[in-house]
This record gives sequence, structure tokens and C-alpha cells, in this order.
Amino acid sequence: MKRREFITLLGGAAAAWPLAARAQQPAMPVIGFLRSAPLADATHLVTAFRQGLKDAGFVEGQNVAVEYSSAENHLDRLPALAAELIRRPVAVIVGNNISALAAKAATTTVPIVFADGGDPVRDGLVASLNRPGGNVTGVVFFAGVLGEKRLDLLRQLVPKATTIAMLVYPNTADTEAERRDVQAAALAIGQQLIMFDASSDRDIETAFATFVQRGAGALLVGTGAFLNSHRERIVALAARHALPTSYAQREPAVAGGLMSYGASITDAYRQVGIYAGRILKGEKPADLPVMRSTKFEFVLNLKTAKTLGLDIPPTLLALTDEVIE
Repeated sequence: MKRREFITLLGGAAAAWPLAARAQQPAMPVIGFLRSAPLADATHLVTAFRQGLKDAGFVEGQNVAVEYSSAENHLDRLPALAAELIRRPVAVIVGNNISALAAKAATTTVPIVFADGGDPVRDGLVASLNRPGGNVTGVVFFAGVLGEKRLDLLRQLVPKATTIAMLVYPNTADTEAERRDVQAAALAIGQQLIMFDASSDRDIETAFATFVQRGAGALLVGTGAFLNSHRERIVALAARHALPTSYAQREPAVAGGLMSYGASITDAYRQVGIYAGRILKGEKPADLPVMRSTKFEFVLNLKTAKTLGLDIPPTLLALTDEVIE
């Protein structure tokens, strides 16, 4: 999806300028916002990114332009999209882990700022967190290593669930690390666990049918852009099958999911916007250490809990950062 298709979603401040006025404006730097998943599902992330830009002194349509690009979950499109942004040319490219890897493969000169829920050193994005080197830096929020905590919170809320299912997007280093984390935690406490990989709409439908057939009493939804982009469908299926479900991000819990625990990805994208602004002012990615996002959120939807007939332990309620009623 390109900017012209996304401009309505974002408000399109620049589109409202009179043509003559725009012609008199000096050329503005352009940031390429590259995403593997649909942009329509990332409005909250774009808003946070724009806030970070504003914090750094840049307002879209006034002194910076943003070119939005998405592979729409077709990862094979990312190299061509990255190359197109570089030809435009853009002054900075920002994106999630998979997008940043595609951009890094396409350029060694255009600065790249990532938001990564895994390990950017392991994935080859940077040489180290403190000294990233090269043309890449960003923000890391370590989403994939929170599986043990998420499993524990879900078991406290649904203690009678003898079998817990997990929905995972396969074949990325981050989600494989998350899979191992949850499997190890379940093994340590003797919790029966069902894993199902999903990389398409059909897989998600099949997963829920499998969970119901095998008697799952609760569900963990894994991290990553693909599953988050399908959050509305997953929340609807969980409600249809009365399956208590925990998510890695706040948005599904707000949309009717039972609960979520994880790093604040919106805060990470705000920090990405700040770094992009600092680079536009002349700082180099190699000199900007990878930031560690330290803001975590535990969100509980009481309305959904009531619908599912769940009693909330007072000790669990005391841990929440946000309660939805």
C-alpha cells in the first residue's frame, strides 16, 4: 500500500496544501515507512511514530514528508519495496524487524531505524546494542522472551485449564525463540501445551477448530506483525468459541480480547520517530545506541472476563496497568 492509498487513514495533512503554496516550499526530507504487515492495521503505530517525530522537531507535511509502503504480509515483496524507497530517494527508512532486514540488504548508506521485538544482534541488524555500527539503529522491546510471564498470568486467570494452546507465526527467529520460551515454561510446570503455526487466514480458522477439538481451555497468541494484523479475526474467533485468550499487545484486549501482557510497541514506535528525527538533524545511526524499551503493559478486559464466567483473583487485578470495563 502506498501513501496515496493510505493518506485518508492518516489524515493527509500535506494533501490539503494549495498547489501554488507547495510549489514555493523548499524540498523536504522524506522518510520511508516500510512495513511487512498491512498499514491499515498499524494506525496506532503510525500515530506514535509521528508523535516521536514531533518530539524531535518534525511535523509531517510541514518540514518532513513520509512515504508509506507495505508488503501486505507478502514478505517476498519487501526487497522491491525497499529498493523503490531508496530510488525515491528517502533520507531515512523506518520499519519493523523483517522490513529493516530487507532495507539493510538493499543499502549500506541510507540510515535505517527499526522497531524489533527480538534480538537485532542475532538477526544481523547491528553489531551490538551499544555500538550498532553501519547505517542501522533502532529500538528493541524483547517481546519474544515474555512467554513464561504471559503463560503464568493466563494460568492464574484460568487455573482449571488442563490444556493451553498457542498460536504462532512460524519461520522467524523471534517467534521461534518465543516458542521455545513457552515450551520450556510449560514443561517446567507440567502444563499440557498445543502449538499451531499460522501464516494465512485459513491457518487461523483451522487452528481454532483444532484447539476446540483437542479441548484447549485457554490460548496464548504469539507476537509478530502477522498475528497482530489479524487481531480482530482472532478476537472474534476466541469469543465465538468462548476461549480465554492472552495477547502480546494491548490493542486486542481493547478490541474485546481477555487480556494482554507485553512491551508497549506504540512507545517503541514513538522512540523510533525520535531517532529518525535526530538522524534528519545530522546524527549518524552508528553513533546512536539501540534503545531498550522498558515500558510493559498488563491489560485486563473485565467485560470479556465476565462473559466467559471467570473470577478475577484480587492479586492478579492488583498487577494490572489498565482495566477495561
